[in-house]
Amino acid sequence: MAKERVLHVKESSITVILQNETDYISLTNMANGFIEGSGLIGKWMTNKNTLEYLGVWEKINNSDFNYPEFGVIGRDAGTNRFIQMLSLLNVALFGITAKDWRDINPDKSGNIRDYSTLEQLVVLSNMESINALLIQQGLSQQERLIQLNKVAINQMRSLFESKTMKKLK
Repeated sequence: MAKERVLHVKESSITVILQNETDYISLTNMANGFIEGSGLIGKWMTNKNTLEYLGVWEKINNSDFNYPEFGVIGRDAGTNRFIQMLSLLNVALFGITAKDWRDINPDKSGNIRDYSTLEQLVVLSNMESINALLIQQGLSQQERLIQLNKVAINQMRSLFESKTMKKLK
């Protein structure tokens, strides 16, 4: 069972979750202490060095990590193509870009994914892998958006209709 505590640093509250004797710190909480807010996380995540570090960490600590597929993402890190991919996934699943969501929700801290349901996060994770395959197949951004939107609709419907998922809630 995960235990949660809160650290208070300057004027920010940062959530720390202890799970299996490992502390996990909320980067979103940390970023909220800066003027750029969650945009800072976006800048950090699009940095090629950050993704290389995360890839090495996953390779060492996650026996199921798909390192070759991660290479497709890492190759595009820090580029407009990578930022467009993140935007494409948000539009395919949520029907809106992260920037548009922030404009509509100025009173909320964090980003659209911080307010996502478990089902949406599962589908988003699946869509990242599918998008990498569609890129390898040479589909255009518009074609990928159509395919990813169909995937999102089908997977969300399947998860909401799942008896197992209802038991988990």
